[in-house]
Amino acid sequence: MSERKPLARTEVQVRYHECDPSGIVFHPHYLTWADMASFDCLEATTGPYSDLADRGIGLVVADSSVRYLAPCTAGDELVVSGFLDHVGTTSMVLRFEIHKPEELVAEVTNRYVWVDAESVKPMALPEDIRSKLVAHLSEG
Repeated sequence: MSERKPLARTEVQVRYHECDPSGIVFHPHYLTWADMASFDCLEATTGPYSDLADRGIGLVVADSSVRYLAPCTAGDELVVSGFLDHVGTTSMVLRFEIHKPEELVAEVTNRYVWVDAESVKPMALPEDIRSKLVAHLSEG
């Protein structure tokens, strides 16, 4: 569990349809919740995602990993906390801790690549946006 302050916290309530027949959350939903939280993290650091899109900047997931630590069931109240672990020239890494009250249930790590929105080819992030991200990285 991280001692760092998260970029953002996203609240999620597990819905019945997110569970498998045994009543446990079906594993891909953790990635969905991390994706939801990624937009909150971006908004907290660089502003609304629409501002990036207006500048022709896109973001794609290049790699994901999930560590499942405890089961979740319908009705559970979860908090997804997002942390910026790396900022490169064309990529960044966000790590998400998913908690029930007092219990870490999963960790998701996503590596994102910045792309030109039109060509979907990797691009160097403009320095004004990169510097905003790096400032948040140094807070850890």
